[in-house]
Amino acid sequence: MSAQELAERVAAAPRVLPVGAATKRALSEPPADTTPLDVSSLTGIVEYDPAELTFTARAATPLRDIAATLAEHGQYLPFDPPLVDAGATLAGTVAAGVAGPGAYRYGGVRDFVLGVRFIDGTGQLRRAGGRVVKNAAGFDLPKLLVGSMGRLGVITELTLKVLPAPEATATVAFAPADTAQALEAMARIGAGPVEADAVDLDADGTLLVRLAGRAAPLAARTQRLIDLIGLPARPADDAVWDAARELTWAPADAALVRVGLTAAAVAALDRALDGAPRRLSIGANVAWIAWPSDRPIAALHELLDAQGLTGMVLRGAGARLIGARRGGAFATRVRAALDPDGRFPED
Repeated sequence: MSAQELAERVAAAPRVLPVGAATKRALSEPPADTTPLDVSSLTGIVEYDPAELTFTARAATPLRDIAATLAEHGQYLPFDPPLVDAGATLAGTVAAGVAGPGAYRYGGVRDFVLGVRFIDGTGQLRRAGGRVVKNAAGFDLPKLLVGSMGRLGVITELTLKVLPAPEATATVAFAPADTAQALEAMARIGAGPVEADAVDLDADGTLLVRLAGRAAPLAARTQRLIDLIGLPARPADDAVWDAARELTWAPADAALVRVGLTAAAVAALDRALDGAPRRLSIGANVAWIAWPSDRPIAALHELLDAQGLTGMVLRGAGARLIGARRGGAFATRVRAALDPDGRFPED
């Protein structure tokens, strides 16, 4: 089905929600009064210019296909998009606004989106942004669709910038005594002379740090990192990041929730979680929570709300957003502009 045919379906339906590979099931489940709009036919890389470090691809193009094409030219998406092996698509990743450990150094999804083609709530095909990095004309609408979860429009095509892949990487696993010591180490990494590529605290309490860059100085940089942290350390295979990217560390029957936070909020959150598995990523700026299946998701909503935190539910029953509400008047104005007829669900 073409983008134009999808636009006609949007215009004809009272309420729709775009659905691709559904790797983030909670975001793809339409409310009772909403018709799912299958966008899986929109696949393929439309344009790729390695010299310009940009590519354009249709919405449902699997990220694994994009990664393979980029790798042929020594390039990659450095924000470590999650669930690539599970079949995540380009537009699904942008609409969810989720990034993996590599966002620590390079920024998240929104920092790489240059242009977008989408269907608004009136059923019209719109284009915003461009296909080159130096594009500063007009309001930055493409970034507004990052994290919109299909509630502001149906993304049909995207342009992203990429980066050259590093020549080599090295991962060090540290053994802090507790979370507080791990957070202190993270702070030293952030302020220290060794630039880290990724910094995570896994669910077992191991502090993982990845370095990347030229191969020749990597061993010396790794030793400086170990000296800086001053904790028991061992080399680790880069495969440890697969669990972070693919979220395989979380039990399959658990609700999976992404929470934005700061290091200062970690201690209170941990106390409230009462032993529920969680992983701190992107230097403790994100907590991934695996909420046990025997606990109601409403309980997690209440504890996040009490701490002023917002969670995005990627897997599990219940609302797509839990905890403290965000948006306000600005979000209302954006919805009125892009979806004046209310064709996309709000919840």
